Amino acid sequence: MINLRQKYALSNEGARSMVIASVANVFYNLVLFSPVVLLYFLVQDMLDGTLANNTTFYISGICIWLVLMAITTVIQYNTCYFSTYKESGVRRISLAEKLRRLPLSFFAKKDSADLTSTIMDDAASIEQASSHFIPQFIGSIASTCVLSICLFFINWKMALAAVWALPLCLLIVALSRKVQQRLGKKQSVATVEMTEKIQECLETIRDLRQNNAQDAYYEEVKNKISAVEKRKLWSELGTGIFVTNAEMILKYCIATTALVGAMLLKSGELSVLNYFFFLIIASRLYDPLLISLEHFAAIIALDVNSDRLNDILQHKEQTGSESLKVNGGDIVFEDVKFSYQDGKKILDGVSFTAKQGEVTALIGPSGSGKTTVSRLAARFWDIDSGKITVGGQDISKVEPETLLNLYSIVFQDVTLFNNTVMENIRIGDKNATDEQVKAAAELANCTEFIESLPDKWNTVIGENGKKLSGGERQRISIARAFLKNAPIILLDEASASLDVENETLIQQSISKLIKGKTVLVIAHRLRTVAGANKIITIKDGKATINS
Repeated sequence: MINLRQKYALSNEGARSMVIASVANVFYNLVLFSPVVLLYFLVQDMLDGTLANNTTFYISGICIWLVLMAITTVIQYNTCYFSTYKESGVRRISLAEKLRRLPLSFFAKKDSADLTSTIMDDAASIEQASSHFIPQFIGSIASTCVLSICLFFINWKMALAAVWALPLCLLIVALSRKVQQRLGKKQSVATVEMTEKIQECLETIRDLRQNNAQDAYYEEVKNKISAVEKRKLWSELGTGIFVTNAEMILKYCIATTALVGAMLLKSGELSVLNYFFFLIIASRLYDPLLISLEHFAAIIALDVNSDRLNDILQHKEQTGSESLKVNGGDIVFEDVKFSYQDGKKILDGVSFTAKQGEVTALIGPSGSGKTTVSRLAARFWDIDSGKITVGGQDISKVEPETLLNLYSIVFQDVTLFNNTVMENIRIGDKNATDEQVKAAAELANCTEFIESLPDKWNTVIGENGKKLSGGERQRISIARAFLKNAPIILLDEASASLDVENETLIQQSISKLIKGKTVLVIAHRLRTVAGANKIITIKDGKATINS
């Protein structure tokens, strides 16, 4: 059960449901085959002239078969489809919950197109396979094996003639697994690259047209699409070579059954009735398996989908206490060392204190680690060694969502949602009233431009606030911070790339925002450094304090 759960990224209930669905398919296939047995006895009674004496038996048999068909069909449908769709909902909710608990460093390593493809496409592929392919494939193999064993009790020679190809077919299928896995991985990589390229094209279409670069870029997109097409063709070819051969070999069983049966019939070892009985069996025995083999490539391809889902589901979470006991708002770095996964050390023994009620500015050359310091302070990542405390509390022992209640974060890369202005500001405090939202907007100098919008506070601002200017988007971000009213402010100087008018408005807003709070600011301009209580230079992984 554990292996099944890991193999297909299932919950415990989902793994049990898949086992039940597979068993249900075994019974469903056996019931489908049972009329052949009833037909055998019917013909035998007709030949013996005893049909009239057993009419009740056959009528009862037909009625029982119809009832069993109805029952097994309902069970098979419920276990294969209803249970799978329920599990699909559980899987997507689990993914969402897992993503919520993952460190933000995880998202820095993952492309958004890759994550979107995993959550949507990979989950959908497993859903389809779990409902339409896997239980049917397992059930067809099991039911075929059960029927094959039963045939040996009737006539072992004819049984051998009818089933000799089954082990060979299963061997071919097993040998094809690695080839199809390799082809599936290449196809998956090509698909993700294509998705990333298309998404990048949509996001940068304005810049491409401004620079007359769209034709060259569209050619790259076409090449990515062509690469996916080629990979799909290779995958289909790889599947066809193995599956078609397996299906062809299985059909040889009809010929061997006819030949062996004719020989045994001639020698008197086999009756005419048994001969035709085995011919009917040989022609129908592999029907469920032949249908399932057509979807075998999709089952094999699930290994890639499952690995991508498990990469999320099994990723280490950031954990900690949900209770927070702080004494003041000082942020203290003690001999902090940190490196990203590539092994390059970004911080090498950084120590400093950002005191409550003061502005601590971080300066240094591009790539020195200023932004890294500010994000480590909020536990976006976990450090390699050393210690970071807030109000005396070791942040590595605090649950990230609990810890972030202490922080208001205003960075240059503002993220807004395709919702109303009111709701975009309310993200700072989901329980805030409309009056509180408007008060925060007033403090952030937002009221004037919001009132000039078509629907004022109910104006939908588009994806990532595309209907607003850069300065307006920044002020929305500051309004959120006012609404949250957290004791610690992390600030990547938000006005650094704005015009003079917007810069002045935002600086006024920030001045009101930071009063009495612990402020850690990434400084880009001299005016920020001039207003700071403490200046810390980050260079070559070290911190130099200039008070």
